[in-house]
Amino acid sequence: MSAVDAAPDDLLARHPETAYFWGHVAGNGRVTETSVEVETADEVAARLLSAVAGGGTVDHRIADRDFAHDAAVTRREDEYTLRLIDPSLATNAAAALGLPVGSDLGGYRFDAFRDQHRQLLRGLVEACGVVCFRESANAVGVSFVHDDERLLSRVRRLLDAEGFGSDDPVESSSGGYWFGVADGDTAGFAEWVYEGSSESGLFSPDRRRKTLRSVERAAGIDVGTLIEPSEPSGSSGVVDP
Repeated sequence: MSAVDAAPDDLLARHPETAYFWGHVAGNGRVTETSVEVETADEVAARLLSAVAGGGTVDHRIADRDFAHDAAVTRREDEYTLRLIDPSLATNAAAALGLPVGSDLGGYRFDAFRDQHRQLLRGLVEACGVVCFRESANAVGVSFVHDDERLLSRVRRLLDAEGFGSDDPVESSSGGYWFGVADGDTAGFAEWVYEGSSESGLFSPDRRRKTLRSVERAAGIDVGTLIEPSEPSGSSGVVDP
């Protein structure tokens, strides 16, 4: 079943699709008194988020962005912004999830998605995560970058709840904060966070491809092994739990 078919009518309901959606909003979006907005560099992901939300306006522009860990390096990339004009949703989301609004700093309360940590973290890693292949160490590198250190502290707690270690947040050259997933857990986390995504459709194609390609290179396995994992005939494994 695709995310479009499975999306609930209530965006604040406990559901894999809503967890993925709000992970994106928390990581690279904002809530105002009248709207909910989220940005992504992937048009397919933007359309997916719009479908999960049941509509909204998607705008496109070319943006100059600082590199996550070095403000002296910039890059030009596509930027898609999904905007939902819905004062009731904005107010309820801020109250239920502790998302910042104006001068209210919020508290990032994700307890409603305690059974959907995988999808929530997938939305977060696609929104404010950096995944790369570290050639010098032949390893996967995973970090989270955000202006709000409180969000990063919440992400670390989510990771810890799933058995993945992480480093303490430090200031980035761009003015925000960042932390890395523990070196011994990066490949495991990168593979875990996309487990089951092929069936649910809840992923950014570009981000998933880059992430799993990094895992394949680090593990020395054939390219494509993790993108379309084969299942034994008659498998009844749980999909995107």
